[in-house]
Amino acid sequence: MSGLIGKKIGMTSLFDENGKNIPCTVLELGPCVVTQVRTKEVDGYEALQLGFDDKAQKGVTKAAQGHFKKANTTPKRKLVEFQNFEEDLNLGDTITVTHFNEGEFVDVSGTSKGKGFQGVVKRHGFAGVGQATHGQHNRLRAPGSIGAASYPARVFKGMRMAGQMGNEKVKVQNLRVIKVVPEKNLLLVKGCVPGHKNAYVIVQK
Repeated sequence: MSGLIGKKIGMTSLFDENGKNIPCTVLELGPCVVTQVRTKEVDGYEALQLGFDDKAQKGVTKAAQGHFKKANTTPKRKLVEFQNFEEDLNLGDTITVTHFNEGEFVDVSGTSKGKGFQGVVKRHGFAGVGQATHGQHNRLRAPGSIGAASYPARVFKGMRMAGQMGNEKVKVQNLRVIKVVPEKNLLLVKGCVPGHKNAYVIVQK
């Protein structure tokens, strides 16, 4: 679906017309530049590659410099392809946050916060086993039994255990657009979105 690349700025809250307090996430969306136009004749499918967030010329390869020069724009840090744009857009065109309207619903995807190696209580919501008394002193947050004994003599795949938590791609669907601020390229959506502050997000219609 059509969409834009942006950054997560943080969270705030707004009051609606009924006086209800709505938690919102503030996203800086665009302006995004069309850096490549995919066509059925050349690429086998139709799509637009958008670029967001300026990058210093110093660390850009010659090939990438030529790619951005074709679009008559500065090098970009984040490139993402989108399909099904209603507007007729050409190479070098700029798309702003006005692509979205207040009241419509969007999907936001990003990389969740990394939590490192975590135990089963934090990672999977285990209650923890054992008692705090009767001589037991160090097994309060342990997973307990993870399988049978001589049969099947192994641990099944998918067993919920301690391990790396977070730092994975997450998409949150059907978030309502509360407010659009074109002069500051801001989009306010209801609820929370994945990622830390200043993390890249992709917002799709």
